[in-house]
Amino acid sequence: MINVEIISIGDELLIGQTINTNASWMGAQLAANGIKVSHVVTISDTWEAITGALEEAHARNQVVLITGGLGPTKDDITKQVLCKFFDTKLVLDQNVLNHVTSFFTKRNRPMLETNKMQAMVPEACEVLFNEQGTAPGMWFEKEDTVFVSMPGVPYEMKFLMESHVIPRLIKKYPFKKLVQKTYLTQGIGESFLAEKISGWENQLRKEGLDLAYLPSPGMVKLRISSGSGDRARVASFGEELKQMIPLYLYGEEEETLPEVVGRLLLTNEETVGTVESCTGGSIMAGLTSISGSSAYVSGGLITYSNDLKIKLAQVNPETLEDFGAVSEETVLEMAAGGKKELNVDWCISVSGIAGPLGGSDEKPVGTVWIAIDGPERKVSRKFLFGTDRQRTVQMTVLTALNMLRCEILGINIEKKQD
Repeated sequence: MINVEIISIGDELLIGQTINTNASWMGAQLAANGIKVSHVVTISDTWEAITGALEEAHARNQVVLITGGLGPTKDDITKQVLCKFFDTKLVLDQNVLNHVTSFFTKRNRPMLETNKMQAMVPEACEVLFNEQGTAPGMWFEKEDTVFVSMPGVPYEMKFLMESHVIPRLIKKYPFKKLVQKTYLTQGIGESFLAEKISGWENQLRKEGLDLAYLPSPGMVKLRISSGSGDRARVASFGEELKQMIPLYLYGEEEETLPEVVGRLLLTNEETVGTVESCTGGSIMAGLTSISGSSAYVSGGLITYSNDLKIKLAQVNPETLEDFGAVSEETVLEMAAGGKKELNVDWCISVSGIAGPLGGSDEKPVGTVWIAIDGPERKVSRKFLFGTDRQRTVQMTVLTALNMLRCEILGINIEKKQD
């Protein structure tokens, strides 16, 4: 088995100033090509930290991928550390220098002496040409271990990985072709989901496949994997999963609920609008984030105050007086009024207590009512999403969109699935 480690260099990563998206992207791309990452390490851009990480990685891996520390400034010391580690020296690479010069000339920008330093590379490396920037990638080999150093700039790293690194690794090592498929669920927690599909999961594992649960607020991803490359079996189990949990399973891979809902509305030639209180327009923002959404999105009403619920969404003042803004009665009237005012086939309405203030014993923080008013029926549900304001908004958006998906498809969301 080939062990692969990713080393990310940069103080900005350690202090949270920059999110390490490089490592997650690299892991996903490697996995898609049958290359499994065993370690991901984030370190400070100091001589001691880089040297220590290289030594530890060398002891336990056949492939070490490094990002960061290759800029033109004095605090970028990765090349110097690599020279020491590989017992070599920096030399001028004329091809890289020509590229750097051309890079600045085309942009009508002056090239400083520090920029010319990008053409100095360790003599022991093989240069991987970086057409997206000035810092080249560098391929080293030491005692049967491959080390690849790349810039930390995401689009430069991605170019080098896709154009040079992954193709060369596949050619050099006998990686098994890993087949994976990810299915997306919403509206059910990880433990409840595991219980519901336990029999299916047991059979999947008996047949040599793997299943991973990948939870996040409001959703759980299920990733089916075959280390032997059995694409047909992965697809077969995926189809079984779709039939088992249609209430929760909304898409595959990188699909989003706005995309899924949008396709359904386009297919049915139907329109949607929203009346939002606690989400402040976030549901509409999700729907309109999709290119071409103007074909099915009419618009939305943000009725944060009771006055606007009455004026814009035609909510009866007596309803608000008797039941309050966060109630089934109110959201049903909001959806009905919005549907009429916006002249749409479907209207989503939400009202809740996002917190952290405003809760009561009867209606604690995190209480949200969601309603859908459609061509044939109305439906409403109450949720308790917890005390974190941003999480409550996020959960409300996802849940409302999944409710709409189910209603469009005729999946009865008022009934629990067996």
